[in-house]
Amino acid sequence: MVTTSQEELIRDNMALVGHMVRETLFKVPPHVHRDDLASAGYAALVTAAQAFDPGRGIPFGRFAAVRVRGALLDELRGMDWASRSVRARARRADVAREELTRRLGRTPTAEELAELLGVAVGELATIDDDVQRAAVLSLQGFTVGSAEDMVTETALNPEEMLLHRERLGYLHDAVTVLPERLRFVVEASFLRERPLSEVAEQLGVTESRVSQLRTEALALLRDGLNTHMEQRLSPVAKDGCVARRRAAYAAQIAESSTMASRLAATDAQGQLLAA
Repeated sequence: MVTTSQEELIRDNMALVGHMVRETLFKVPPHVHRDDLASAGYAALVTAAQAFDPGRGIPFGRFAAVRVRGALLDELRGMDWASRSVRARARRADVAREELTRRLGRTPTAEELAELLGVAVGELATIDDDVQRAAVLSLQGFTVGSAEDMVTETALNPEEMLLHRERLGYLHDAVTVLPERLRFVVEASFLRERPLSEVAEQLGVTESRVSQLRTEALALLRDGLNTHMEQRLSPVAKDGCVARRRAAYAAQIAESSTMASRLAATDAQGQLLAA
């Protein structure tokens, strides 16, 4: 049952849901339907209004944004929008990329990889882009929206809050120690949400090369975070150069990341601090 005051909160913040749905649609493939996301977002807005406690000192808009964002992410995961065919082609591309890396002794170009797979460079870039969006959603540190929207619900107990802050801190430190060009691509395309065309122009490379750099950066981030956050080793790469690079990157995170630096990335409520 929704009270009059809760109904007013819902009505006054319906535009927030529309804005967040539009932001999310920019990040996912075209076959994701707006209505499905909007339905999940509005349901979360109602739930947020019912759970909202003004005495906690958090504005309702920011409180609701967390609930809505979580609902949109859950809806996307439930859709399994990275279809089996996309995932299968992505796995083929990964295998081919590793094979070419071993053969050439360097990271292959998009053109070389596309030739081995027998596809157009544009098709390869499309597959990479869909998979990268999935990786971004799974990391959750790169969700759409501004840092101040990423406010943790106060329902977290002290231990959960500490773990949450440490995860965000690890992600912050892992991005910081990425090789310079990879770090620039991640920060520009994900954190500042700049179009790939702009990033490519600034780096003086093609959009397909930027897409390739993004793939490399996300692979390093995933391996580094798995090693430190989950306390498990990433699968050993068959190629010695790739394995050494991943190990060196994980060691850099270990050297530069401390409990103090990780917690310094957020405030006591788990909100990311401005760089």
